[in-house]
Amino acid sequence: MALSALALCSRALIRIGARPVASLDEGTAEAEVAANLYPGIRDALLSAHPWSFATGQTTLPRLAAVPVADFAYAFQLPPDFLRALSAGGEGAGRGVPYRIAEDRLHANSARITLTYIFRPEEGAFPAFFAAALVARLAAEFCIPITESASRADLLFRLAEGELRAARLADSQQHTTAALAGFPLIAARGS
Repeated sequence: MALSALALCSRALIRIGARPVASLDEGTAEAEVAANLYPGIRDALLSAHPWSFATGQTTLPRLAAVPVADFAYAFQLPPDFLRALSAGGEGAGRGVPYRIAEDRLHANSARITLTYIFRPEEGAFPAFFAAALVARLAAEFCIPITESASRADLLFRLAEGELRAARLADSQQHTTAALAGFPLIAARGS
């Protein structure tokens, strides 16, 4: 089955012993809980870690309006923006000080390349993230649907374990950064 919001919510509902839903707007209590809680939980989980599948870079369009104070330029954030990781100038993805205010990025550089977390389509979620999201959804859905706080507590602990496993799997998606210019090595001498 292709991943979708409906499929992920249905898996979570099955985990708590509820019936899966055929549509998020079918009018059942399960569908109402899923439709209302899913977007926020998905975005919170995506924002919680610099996931490799949800990290992107883009050159931001500069706005005509300038910030009131502290910075010279304002840039429009992308529509799928969830969280900034770094900002850089010409040809660099980091190194420029910035501040995010409202839906704009403020900086003193005339050109900004933003490295950020975006909201990918559910079909792009790797299995490790989908498992963590389903576990978290089950924990969040538990009290409104089953009214069992003890069961919800157990599900939250299981969801934390799934999130740790997902972070570990995702952290193996790139080369480990080497330490450069570490002061203790320099102090040691040759």
